[in-house]
Amino acid sequence: MAVRRGVDAVTWLSLYTFAVFVIPSWLVFRPLGSAGSVSMLMGLGSFAIWVLLSIGRPLPVDQPQQPMRLVLALFLFSVGITYVIAMSRPISRDEVSPADVAILAMVSWVGTLLLAGDAIPSMARVHVLVWRLVVGGSFLAVLGLAQFFAKQIFVDRISVPVLTPMTTVELAMRNGLVRPAGTALSPIEYGTLMGMLVPIALHVGFQHRNLNPLVRWTPVVLICMIIAASSSRSAYLGAAIAVAVCMIGWSRKQRAMVLALAVGGLGLVFLVAPRIINSVTGMFVGAEEDPSVTSRTDSYGVAWFFVDRNPFFGRGLGTFLPKYRIFDNQYLQMMVSIGIIGVLLFAAFIIATFIQLARVYRACEDPKTRDLVVALIGAAAAGFAGLAFFDAFAFPMTMGTIFLVLGLGSAVTRLAPGQPPPAAPSPERPSPARKISDRPGLAR
Repeated sequence: MAVRRGVDAVTWLSLYTFAVFVIPSWLVFRPLGSAGSVSMLMGLGSFAIWVLLSIGRPLPVDQPQQPMRLVLALFLFSVGITYVIAMSRPISRDEVSPADVAILAMVSWVGTLLLAGDAIPSMARVHVLVWRLVVGGSFLAVLGLAQFFAKQIFVDRISVPVLTPMTTVELAMRNGLVRPAGTALSPIEYGTLMGMLVPIALHVGFQHRNLNPLVRWTPVVLICMIIAASSSRSAYLGAAIAVAVCMIGWSRKQRAMVLALAVGGLGLVFLVAPRIINSVTGMFVGAEEDPSVTSRTDSYGVAWFFVDRNPFFGRGLGTFLPKYRIFDNQYLQMMVSIGIIGVLLFAAFIIATFIQLARVYRACEDPKTRDLVVALIGAAAAGFAGLAFFDAFAFPMTMGTIFLVLGLGSAVTRLAPGQPPPAAPSPERPSPARKISDRPGLAR
């Protein structure tokens, strides 16, 4: 008799992935404004579920240490300080609501990480969620390819009951080629997301051998195709960084296979669509003359003007509005909004993430889990690098996926086989009263 599996954290997080990838983030519940996107509400729900699950649960004493989460707590504390400082100074009325939304968004993303890290019950369920994440990425890749070849955006026709569009979406072009965006707010966000998904899709191709080879390698082909057609530096650099990082942990056979796929793919693109190769080359060769690049480099002086006024804690997360300046660099944006201390703590959070996952990789003995850890490190590296190309905190698809990947890393840290056993507790020394009561003849 088959055992029916109940609803667990993976079920909820699968629905969250669907909301992030499929439901455009510009569709919101109008009474909630910009805080009313489905993905943000589900992320807040994840935080609430995690809190409820944590009430009354004893603190774990035999779990591997997770420095990533400790540093994240310190970072959130610094963000809270910046919010208090911002609300206690004279502030423009139109900055208050964005500051509140920024705090809610941060809670939403952290809730996703915590729920995935603490509530996924087994490594088998981790692999189920990884597969569903790749399936969602395949859907976005197919949609992007349809936008590229048909030169239509398609998503402007999406209508969801009770959801209202907060902005209009248009088809972006570069060098005469369509820049697909899928359901994302921007082609840059879409490209960053695709770059993050490359190593995870490759992990599925390499390790999910319970699936038909055509099924498990199709997502790799689709995602690589849309990256080639994306006309997005964030996609190219993100994918390159992810693969380069994974090369360190892959076997010699995996490296050779990926290099062969890359060379074959580039050759195919050159034969079928040489215009794409010329467009990609032009983006990097003539970058110093590209307005999007010069706008970013010119932003450093503007950013330093504001950092100099509030150097340590910044002017408040979410309070630096686009009408003041669009930096297209989240790290620069953070310098202005949460100050030097906040940026240093965020950098420490990135470093702690890689250290934690590297420790899991060294300690784990299961090849499939080790390969997943390598993929998660590559995806996190691509995601963190992508923050340098746009103001990512305003784009829920990218940030939601980054924190979901980090949550998977936290879950693997807790569940991975082959982890070093926890230190045995020291035996309890009996108290003098216990010694006396244990003497023969003194028992009552």
